[in-house]
Amino acid sequence: MSGDALRLAVIGVGHLGRHHARIASTLEGVRLAAVVDLKADRAAEIAAAHGAVALTDYRELPGHIDAVVVAVPTDAHLSIALPFLERGVGVLVEKPMAQSLEEADAMLAAAAASGATLAVGQTERYNPAVAAVLPLVTSPRFIEVHRLGTFSERSLDIDVVFDVMIHDLDIILALVRSEIVSIEAVGVPVLSPKFDIANARLRFASGCIANVTASRISKDRVRKIRFFQPDAYISIDYAEQSAEGWRLTRRDGQRPQIQGGAIPVQADEPLRRELADFVTAIRDRRSPLVDGAAGRRALALATEVAERMKSV
Repeated sequence: MSGDALRLAVIGVGHLGRHHARIASTLEGVRLAAVVDLKADRAAEIAAAHGAVALTDYRELPGHIDAVVVAVPTDAHLSIALPFLERGVGVLVEKPMAQSLEEADAMLAAAAASGATLAVGQTERYNPAVAAVLPLVTSPRFIEVHRLGTFSERSLDIDVVFDVMIHDLDIILALVRSEIVSIEAVGVPVLSPKFDIANARLRFASGCIANVTASRISKDRVRKIRFFQPDAYISIDYAEQSAEGWRLTRRDGQRPQIQGGAIPVQADEPLRRELADFVTAIRDRRSPLVDGAAGRRALALATEVAERMKSV
């Protein structure tokens, strides 16, 4: 790094990338050096708003860039991220991290060889409500997920599993530390050639079952996950950044009682927490919360779910 400021560039400033640029420009110890987008007018607009240089080709980025955020369509993740990883430049790549496990492995190998930080944008892991609940989910037996959204023209190059369900698959893998023994899945292409609504039922060796539903064609927006474990129920509303927990308490000679309620959550923007963690990971030479290995695990499970859907 040059001086005290970490020089960061955002590659792709569309729907999500523009928020990366906005937040990066406000982080302490970070200089948003450049934004890159194939659309020159969009790059110029975002660059002007945050005091950065506008480019249309990531290969024109100066050699002293310390980190990049890759927020382009999935099919370009590898080709853009790889040269930076090979040079030892930190990379935060949006989810899904790659089109295939082979591409993900190429990123991991490059990062390992150069020592570059590789983070994956599984942003929901940085949701404050998730952070508040993680210590309480100790032995889940059943997990119910509903992630429903309205139709959008973006991300139609990938199935709903890779578009949105992958967030919940990542969180489930982080919480249920047990081998998956069976997967049942079904998907339906409704408004696009790809699967727009999907359901997966995951069975773990521990006995836990996760039922995960994702849709991008719903009338209402719902983003909730519920955990059921012996004598306890825990619920998260991702969108509201709220959580609640209930448990059954037993005392000798008394009837069992249900106790609980809202779980304290300190509201914050998950994307800001994600970027801050990425920057700190580079500075401290540690792994980010969602590193390349975690991104690959989520991609592997999403790939298996998608394959089950296609076989139905």
